[in-house]
Amino acid sequence: MLEPWLAFFHLGAVLAWVVFASSQAALCRGDWLNAAVVRRLARLDTILWVATAAVLLTGLARIHWGAKGAAWYWTNPLLHLKLTLFAVTALLQLGPARRYRQWAARLAGGGGLPGEGEVRGARRLVMIETHLVALVPLAAVFLARGFGS
Repeated sequence: MLEPWLAFFHLGAVLAWVVFASSQAALCRGDWLNAAVVRRLARLDTILWVATAAVLLTGLARIHWGAKGAAWYWTNPLLHLKLTLFAVTALLQLGPARRYRQWAARLAGGGGLPGEGEVRGARRLVMIETHLVALVPLAAVFLARGFGS
């Protein structure tokens, strides 16, 4: 019974990540941005980092306690591809995360909204990250079916 539960929690974490990253992409638009959206982006970002940690932790749990065993996973290059894609997407999250917090702090201090260029730059990183993460399931389905071993 452990394997299905590990898969369930991992897939749930991945879906949460996709939902909150997509929410950021939808909200981070210059023509929609107002003070409430800036605060919402900062909250979404916090939730996204929790989801990111959940993806990593549940993935590691599947590797170590899953049916195939850690030795099988760690020797498969597709796992390393998945981990690399995951790391790149997490690194891409850092830029927008920093910007959202700066924007929220600026607003709290009586400053204005970010300029169109700032918003476009943050959105570009979010869009790259969300499109890149779509490649992870491709590696995952091949990994699950024994390719690469």
